[in-house]
Amino acid sequence: MMSDDNSDPCALLIKDLLKGENQYIIPIYQRNYAWGQREIEQLILDIIDSCRSGLYKCQNYYIGTLVVSRKKNGKYEVIDGQQRLTTLSLLASYLKNKVRECGAFRGTRNLQLVIDFESRKQSRETLEKIFNGEIVEYCAKDHGDQELNSAILNGYKIVEDYLSKNLDQEEGIKIEKFSAFLFEKIQIMQVEVPKDTDLNHYFEIMNNRGEQLEKHEILKSTMMKALKSDKNDQKCLHLIWEACANMEKYVQMGFSPAQRDAIFGDDWNSFDMKKFEDFQKKIELAQKKIDLAVQTRDDSTKQSQWNDDELKIDQIINDSKFGEEGNHTHSSEIPERFNSAINFPHFLLHVLQIHTRSDVSLNDRRLIQEFDSQLFDTFKDVDRAKAVKDFAFSLLHCKFLFDQYIIKRDFGGGKEKWSLKCLESSGNGTNDPAKKVSYRKTFGDRSSNKNYDRILMLLSAFHVSAPALSNKHWLSAALNHLFTAEKIEMDIYLEYMENVAKSFIFDRFLDKELRYFTIIFKRNGKCKAMKEDVKMCIDEKLSYDNIGNIFVFNFLDYLLWRKYAMKDRVKKFEFTFRSSVEHFYPQHPWKGYAKLEDSKLHSFGNLCLISHSKNSRLGNSPPGEKQKHYEKSSIDSVKQYLMMEESKKREWWIESIDLHLKEVKDALLDTLESKERRG
Repeated sequence: MMSDDNSDPCALLIKDLLKGENQYIIPIYQRNYAWGQREIEQLILDIIDSCRSGLYKCQNYYIGTLVVSRKKNGKYEVIDGQQRLTTLSLLASYLKNKVRECGAFRGTRNLQLVIDFESRKQSRETLEKIFNGEIVEYCAKDHGDQELNSAILNGYKIVEDYLSKNLDQEEGIKIEKFSAFLFEKIQIMQVEVPKDTDLNHYFEIMNNRGEQLEKHEILKSTMMKALKSDKNDQKCLHLIWEACANMEKYVQMGFSPAQRDAIFGDDWNSFDMKKFEDFQKKIELAQKKIDLAVQTRDDSTKQSQWNDDELKIDQIINDSKFGEEGNHTHSSEIPERFNSAINFPHFLLHVLQIHTRSDVSLNDRRLIQEFDSQLFDTFKDVDRAKAVKDFAFSLLHCKFLFDQYIIKRDFGGGKEKWSLKCLESSGNGTNDPAKKVSYRKTFGDRSSNKNYDRILMLLSAFHVSAPALSNKHWLSAALNHLFTAEKIEMDIYLEYMENVAKSFIFDRFLDKELRYFTIIFKRNGKCKAMKEDVKMCIDEKLSYDNIGNIFVFNFLDYLLWRKYAMKDRVKKFEFTFRSSVEHFYPQHPWKGYAKLEDSKLHSFGNLCLISHSKNSRLGNSPPGEKQKHYEKSSIDSVKQYLMMEESKKREWWIESIDLHLKEVKDALLDTLESKERRG
């Protein structure tokens, strides 16, 4: 525990943190609990990945820092780390509650609720109900929303859904092992600020402090050192790295206008290079044109951007403007308007997997280790330089493909929507100050084809099904197809991603046989499941307790959207981050409503995917009440929409559930080949 002088950082095991010796106050000036599905699932995945990799055998695993200030009453005021502390409390609550069902887990004994919220009664009482296992009973009593903190409740539901659906099945780790690892090997570093610290000044320092060197910056430094014998190689690597690192911008915008002309053609939308040396030649050509323009104007204030001055590695790493458009005032520069599906460290891991065709962990905590084992350790010094240049070129190529063919969230025109667009320019040649940048649909005139909309919908279905960045295996599949294709064609791209979707569902989620790497890199995304075989087990596999991944719901919604796209409400449907599996006829119906037998209650015909907040508000309402509510808003799910339409015709009961189940099963099974057809 903390030392008497309260000055030294202290590493606390989670079981010690949560056994009640210390109490932690979340002050009123801290923001409310704000972690969502992406952050929570990423924390769980980090724990699972460390557990699986064998760290539990030999060492503890640090999960972050908790900065606190001790008050006169002995309690700790949380200055930094409240989101992680609250999430760990939700994880512990879930495991503690599971003890009632499954027996004791190591570490759950003597757990206490150690968090309190200053002047936030709603937050405190919600966490207490969750910790004490009262949340199911509480939700069943139709309390008003005002009595629950929806963010904390949603956080618990995310924990519950992910662990109950994925631990033993998807992740291959039993809950007992996960619990033991969490409580006995996970540590958090508790740092106590000195007694007389001015907290206002401390917050100012925290807000203005420089960021620590990130793993991808360390990786860049390692690569630069591998190219130390050739400064031009270093400069080219730097240009590529910095252009690719900003995932919110198209890669073309990471270069100066003259470099864009040379690398990507006059329209800034071509990629005709085959290797790193081709990129070097284009950069040299751009520099010659710049130098010629400077000489012609006889402008002594112009400095050549490409010179023979030797740059130190540290200078190159820290000089983020070297070779960027940031040094140029140009009519082509436009504000950022896109939000990327992934960040740069995770993108590097996808590129490494595609470049090496090796099974790479997509957990960014293993960024350095994966590059060491897959790119560096097998090469001697001379070969290592070539390996770095080859990877750098693959990185540039993949970012160019990513920008055009992977969905982004587009905030242009004052509206937010999914988009699949490429960048292009118009003007009168190299370095034309009148050159304009615009975005158009990726497949040009052909984008009026209905398959363009299908690609957009399917990619967004993949994306929202895997909020945690370490789970975006679909992105490796898409990029690998684009990277290896001789020619990228819209119809073939769509067909490939539909095959990947089917393989993820039938070969992995339902059958639990194939690994993602095998599906993508060994089978080229082709689904091997046969219609006749799946038909025999699909009812059991899709029941409430056996659904392995929410992509089953999202792919089904994609198929139903294709079928019913002409209906007005379906036409407006868009995939969002939904992760709560709802029983349309509720598990805990209102008083006076009959209970449905378990086989029908948990049937796939009675389930749909909606947001946690809507499930919290409407979870125990009868189907008729849910239908009235959703008539006033956009639909959360095409499957749910069809269930509501069916309930208008007849009471939502056994017959309706069976009819709907048949329709959605047929929609899934009809995507598979039969033995006769394949034979």
